[in-house]
Amino acid sequence: MTALVNVIVTLGMLYVVPAGLRLIDPARLLRTARLWPVAAAPGALCLWLPRGTPATALAALYAAACLALAARAPVRLLRARSLTPPAIAVATALVSPSIAATALVAERAGYRLFGFDLDILALTVPHFHFAGFTAALVAGLVCRAVGGRAGTGGLARWAAYSVPAGTLLVLLGYFVDDWAELLGAVVLTGGMWAVALLTWREVRPAGADRTTRTLLATSAAVLVATMLLALWWAAGEATGITHPTLTWMAATHGLGNALGFALCSVLAWRRLAADARPADPRPADALTPDTRTADRPDHRPRTTADRVETSP
Repeated sequence: MTALVNVIVTLGMLYVVPAGLRLIDPARLLRTARLWPVAAAPGALCLWLPRGTPATALAALYAAACLALAARAPVRLLRARSLTPPAIAVATALVSPSIAATALVAERAGYRLFGFDLDILALTVPHFHFAGFTAALVAGLVCRAVGGRAGTGGLARWAAYSVPAGTLLVLLGYFVDDWAELLGAVVLTGGMWAVALLTWREVRPAGADRTTRTLLATSAAVLVATMLLALWWAAGEATGITHPTLTWMAATHGLGNALGFALCSVLAWRRLAADARPADPRPADALTPDTRTADRPDHRPRTTADRVETSP
């Protein structure tokens, strides 16, 4: 299991996070996104070293970068002056790597932080890179793309709130009990299934080419299966029913979320952003319902390509 988890985490550190930062705000976060692989390299390297001082020092370097990124979250919320669903989702995404990095430092040091087993700390690292950072980011992007369209706008806003809420509840469940963690899994799963539905119905048709639409379809379909596995595992931990082992979850739920959901989502949204109009440089946490939707012949919301600008 260790090698597989390390590969998943390395992917999150070196590609998913910097690519996601470009989607959050291609203007203010461009430099951070470009430098992120350099900051993340010590974290990725420490995964492959034995526990001890060198690995802990490298993990601490990565944690410092993640904490600096987390500090941007309150700044963005203050700048926005409103707790819109995309703003909450993006703030969650910015904070999540710091939680992952804190767990990484403790695990590499062999320290049972808050009494947690080292295996749990090791799995916290990918969880908050993908269920935390990527899931919250995509929920915010979906909410922004759908906007205020009647019938789906409410679902999009609910998803953008429930994914951060579910992630927080899962984290709190670590400190309370398995039933609290199950509640978090239920909320998170509901939010992610809403993201999957909206991606399939509203965002996928807006893809300008078959590759983009296939990536979006894959990310939506994978979420249905991987989050069902998450529910099964959490229910098993709380009730004692037969459920997958952590190793099996890493090979199915973890790998599926990393490759099928996170990687495909980021690639798709970057392709959508590449088609964006340069005249519309709004960041991902701006909630801008499009009142011109009703004027479009097909009554579809404006595409993500109409809404997001990416960097060169």
